[in-house]
Amino acid sequence: MQIAQLAKRIQYLMLAMIVMGTCPGAAQAQNAHAHEPAAEPQSLTRSQSALLKIVRENTERFKDVAVAEAEGYSLLFGCVSGPDAGAMGLHFVNMKLVGLGEIDASHPQIVIYEPMPDGHLQLIGADFLVIASEWDKAHPGQGAPQIMGQLFHYFESPNRFGLPAFYTLHVWAWKENPNGAFVNWHPNVSCQAFAGQ
Repeated sequence: MQIAQLAKRIQYLMLAMIVMGTCPGAAQAQNAHAHEPAAEPQSLTRSQSALLKIVRENTERFKDVAVAEAEGYSLLFGCVSGPDAGAMGLHFVNMKLVGLGEIDASHPQIVIYEPMPDGHLQLIGADFLVIASEWDKAHPGQGAPQIMGQLFHYFESPNRFGLPAFYTLHVWAWKENPNGAFVNWHPNVSCQAFAGQ
């Protein structure tokens, strides 16, 4: 492993430890009806609340998965389940938006659904994704991208998605995540009802 990669890993690990240590209120669980916007915990900053609002306003039409598909989103990766508990759900990806390599809070590259026992798909959030090499080339020396102060997570390659290394930010706008609105895994999302692609 190269020294630069090791330094970057240590930097991300330290950042994660700092965030986890300074945000204890984000771990409080609250229930929210899946059709309604997730309740906003008191611990959210003004910019975090604003980002959730923008994502909700710009994804509400995707509560009907047919609308998302008509706008170029399609299911990739099956239903992504967690390493221990929870899941990420079904990722409907707009490859055209991924290919642009741009970050715009009003145009997420991915909308996320949870498969429900009755067969319908419930919109639970959005995901912003950019290929790391393209982002780094276009933004030399800037490090991981951010939206409204939210730092993206880095996924190395090889990875379970078969993608080159990428930066990603999940926004759980439609189903409150007791671990935080911008973490990767959601402990209350299940892939159990997923029947396959």
